Amino acid sequence: MDLLSDFLKLIVPAGLVLYGMYLTVKLLLEREASRYQFEVKNKYTETVVPIRLQAYERMVLFLERISPNNLLLRLGGSSTTVLELQQRLLQEIRDEYNHNLSQQVYMSQITWDQIQAAMNDVTILINQASGDTRPDAPALELSKRIFERIIQQDRQPTYEALKSVKEEIQVMFM
Repeated sequence: MDLLSDFLKLIVPAGLVLYGMYLTVKLLLEREASRYQFEVKNKYTETVVPIRLQAYERMVLFLERISPNNLLLRLGGSSTTVLELQQRLLQEIRDEYNHNLSQQVYMSQITWDQIQAAMNDVTILINQASGDTRPDAPALELSKRIFERIIQQDRQPTYEALKSVKEEIQVMFM
């Protein structure tokens, strides 16, 4: 019986010491994991957030550049016929889109779909307006028809997409 009593006198304190060490090591590991997670989050914020914000800025610029008002101001005087201006406008839209295509990975699918819809709306607007004129008419006729259609629709074709991009920026970064 003395042997069992002596054995318990050694085992119980040793067990308590081991349990205390277990709790201490567990707490240290949890703190280290938490600190590592915080560092990873900070690195993510430092690298990815500026890239995402730049992608949104580029898409706002894209939408502004393909808006009919800006397109016609930039390219209106460079063509002589309706057909030539139509081709230049559509080529400019395609070039801008291809240049910014990779930005879709940084934004929601809904916003990207609205950007594509805006681009398609501008393309349709240009094609419909050119259908109202003769291909060999002066380029100024196409510009007039495009502006007339915008006035009839009472909205810019890029308005909703711009609004969506701005709202997503507000939700993500503000």
